[in-house]
Amino acid sequence: MKIITQLMGVAFIAFFFYSCSCSSDEEWELVWSDEFDYTGLPDENKWNYDTVGNSYGWGNNELQFYTSRDEENVYVDGSYLNINALKERVGDFNYTSARLTTKEKGDWLYGRIEVCAKVAGGRGIWPAIWMLPTDWEYGGWPDSGEIDIMEHVGYEPDSIYTTVHTEAFNHSIGTQIGNATYVPGCEDEFYVYAIEWYPEKIDFFIDKDKVFTFKNTRKGSGEWPFDKRFHLLLNVAVGGNWGGQHGVDDSIFPSNMLVDYVRVFKK
Repeated sequence: MKIITQLMGVAFIAFFFYSCSCSSDEEWELVWSDEFDYTGLPDENKWNYDTVGNSYGWGNNELQFYTSRDEENVYVDGSYLNINALKERVGDFNYTSARLTTKEKGDWLYGRIEVCAKVAGGRGIWPAIWMLPTDWEYGGWPDSGEIDIMEHVGYEPDSIYTTVHTEAFNHSIGTQIGNATYVPGCEDEFYVYAIEWYPEKIDFFIDKDKVFTFKNTRKGSGEWPFDKRFHLLLNVAVGGNWGGQHGVDDSIFPSNMLVDYVRVFKK
């Protein structure tokens, strides 16, 4: 989940209002899912806990400590996956949260990936639904790519961001490509955040509406590293270079992202 300082190149700003359908496209065949129709910790056959970045701030100067198997931060209540950011001190950190991944338990090349979720809100919160390469065959970030299906920063409560990062297109050199969409109900209602990923393009959706397309330029992995398998990540960060640009309001905690389901389809 890398910072977005501005949207450049072929990026654009789109403003739409959506109603949630939380339904799948019938032309796709379901190959992986978690409906969160159980209770307790997330299914360990499908989800990992990512904590390795606690030692260095996750590359974005974030403020949270990501926990492992702590039901205060992540649990399934029989209907939803809950990811909770809390105001509590652990070591040198003043906040805790959780970051789940499907690495080596759900890894895909092409297909439709959709997540029905209600995002966490509040100034200083930075929830994300995104994908990283499983094998990093083109090198470290950003050379092997990143797909941000949904990012939200709490100081912009009415906006959702969809972005890609590659060697040629990334914020560190001011060339990232993405889209900001006006979704004023995103902190209060469920929306389906999805991509349809093909060899020639990645289409991004909020509910049934296509909000952004990133096309394969056929100029090599520097612009299109998206021909290798990727896995999914779900997390709620606190602060950081983007999420914390306007500080953190400690009165917002606990701040919670609810996920109704995760579904992956192939044609």
